[in-house]
Amino acid sequence: MTRGLRIRFMVLQVGLIGILLFCAGFLFWGNSFIQGTIHDQMVAQKIYFPASGSAGLSASEFPDLQQYGGQQVVNGVQAKAYADGFIGRHLEKVAGGKTYSEVSAASMANPKDTKLAGQVQTLFRGETLRGLLLNAYGWWMVGQYALYAAVGLAIAAGAVFVAFAVEVALALRERQKVRTPAATAGRRSLAGTG
Repeated sequence: MTRGLRIRFMVLQVGLIGILLFCAGFLFWGNSFIQGTIHDQMVAQKIYFPASGSAGLSASEFPDLQQYGGQQVVNGVQAKAYADGFIGRHLEKVAGGKTYSEVSAASMANPKDTKLAGQVQTLFRGETLRGLLLNAYGWWMVGQYALYAAVGLAIAAGAVFVAFAVEVALALRERQKVRTPAATAGRRSLAGTG
């Protein structure tokens, strides 16, 4: 490889290292921001799972949620468990498994039915909270993927740095080889003239 080409290649490597480190840093920050914001917002909402084995979280009805018993919902994984496992199962019982939109349409067709009107309100509130919790879960996962990407980019930056270090070592070795024969030839010519 010619000296000029090697220098250009090394400059590209330094630039690539800079880009990779910048992107990795941005993704580490993104992960921290997303998960920190979700944590802070969830803590402020003060949503708690009922105690394990209690009437509200019986082991027979909610076997998959027993691990969360009594805990506050503070992250995306817990938000999904609460939304799907706890709220979702309760909503299925409100109107025989019908959704808010189905019950709302029936209620509009029969506006004097107070039972339907109550189910509409319960389903609307429950599905809204469930949707908000699932949104928190979705963003939590975006933060997780940002973390994975950041780690990958940091590793890639490390690999490019190692390649850069090898290039520098090869360039120095090549430079040393070029100097050694020239210096030896110069000494021989000086010795021959004396």
